Amino acid sequence: MNEEVQFIIDSTKEQMNTAIHHLETEFVNIRAGKATPSMLSSVKVEYYGALTPLSQVANVNTIDAHTITVQPWEKQLIPEIEKGILNANLGFNPMNNGESIIINVPILTEERRRELAKHAKSEGEKAKVSIRNDRKEANHELKKLDISEDLLANGEADIQDLTDKYILKVDALYVIKEKEIMTI
Repeated sequence: MNEEVQFIIDSTKEQMNTAIHHLETEFVNIRAGKATPSMLSSVKVEYYGALTPLSQVANVNTIDAHTITVQPWEKQLIPEIEKGILNANLGFNPMNNGESIIINVPILTEERRRELAKHAKSEGEKAKVSIRNDRKEANHELKKLDISEDLLANGEADIQDLTDKYILKVDALYVIKEKEIMTI
């Protein structure tokens, strides 16, 4: 196969991998009712005049399936951490006991589970659109090349195979996430 065609296929594969990685990151942010430290990954805290990720100013742990604790390295940061959690708009109500911050993660209602499953599905659809756009861009690049029709057809077929494979990956990731969300 032509080197230019192979380069286009390889770069398309990288872009599709990026879409899958982004989807996995989005799925981590959709909570499934079980408390995990990653739920607070988007929280930023005012620390000596700079917005700093929570994980760089405190230990974040889970005590049980419904409780997250945040143990700051400096006690004077507790009010800033509380403010950061509230500003992140995650729907959590932090409680300060003077030593650390405790967050109770509420059990999800059936209605909320369905909303989260819809949100996960929409994220999956966005990933599919991204993958299809990568296919379209790759096919456009192939058509720009000065190659035979056979090479063009083979390249387009290879890109379509990649697209199908990555669309199936998105579907599989969604099925896993939906099951995780809907399981009580």
